[in-house]
This record gives sequence, structure tokens and C-alpha cells, in this order.
Amino acid sequence: MEPMIRVQREDFSLAAEYERLSGDPACGAIVTFVGKVRDMNQGEQVAGLSLEHYPGMTEKALAAIVDEAKTRWPLQGCTLIHRVGDLLLRDQIVLVAVSSAHREAAFAACHFIMDYLKTRAPFWKRELSTDGRRYWVEAKESDNEAAARWHE
Repeated sequence: MEPMIRVQREDFSLAAEYERLSGDPACGAIVTFVGKVRDMNQGEQVAGLSLEHYPGMTEKALAAIVDEAKTRWPLQGCTLIHRVGDLLLRDQIVLVAVSSAHREAAFAACHFIMDYLKTRAPFWKRELSTDGRRYWVEAKESDNEAAARWHE
């Protein structure tokens, strides 16, 4: 199954994406990760956020991450959806769903894709604090460290 990669403003259905991946009879495992807007980040109370990206460049970067995961693990399918635009608390931001014959490959690939997504995809996040301030979110060293472990 060809990977499904989308960058979009609208929400996504976890159930629909799971159903799409589960149709392959060789699939023994599906691992999903959904990232959501939370109320606290780096000590700041958050009311919402806005995500920006470079159309075209972003999709290519996401495809490269998925392609690398496919070279490392035997995957039956992969879905990567990332939202952009203005989001509110509890809104879904990102979905990574990976199917494989075995759980180890599915878990590892899902984790790898998220780690690389945080450090290699051209997204810019601006948060809105509960007191009305808007500020750009800087990259975290912990994200770089998480991605670096896949080089070992």
C-alpha cells in the first residue's frame, strides 16, 4: 500500500484512517500516534496555536521521512497527516499510523517518524498564551536528542 501523506487545515478521523490501514490481510499490527494541542508548553499556559509551513517543501520532507522508515522496517502501510492553521486546545495536530506484519516494526517506525517529524519537517509553531501573547516556539534540544538516537 502506498503511504498516505497529507498536510491540511481540516481535522482527520482516526477511525477512518485506521480502517484504511487495516484492510491488508498481511497486517498483524497497527500503531497510531495522535498529537493534540495541550494547555501547557514549556511553562506557559496555552490557549491555542497556529502552524505554518512551506507547501510543496513540507510534503517532500514528510515523504522522505516515511521513505526512510520504509527502508528500516517492513511496513505494509503508513499514514502521516499534519494539520496547519489555527488550532484550539484538544484539537488534533498530527496523526502517524503505521501497519506491519509484526508489532515491533510498527512501534519502532511510528516512534521514528514522530522523532524525525519534530526535527526535519518545515513547520513553524506560534502559540497563543492564555493572557493573549503570541510567541514562536523554539526547537527543543530533547527533540534533537530523540532523533539522534536513530543514528546509532
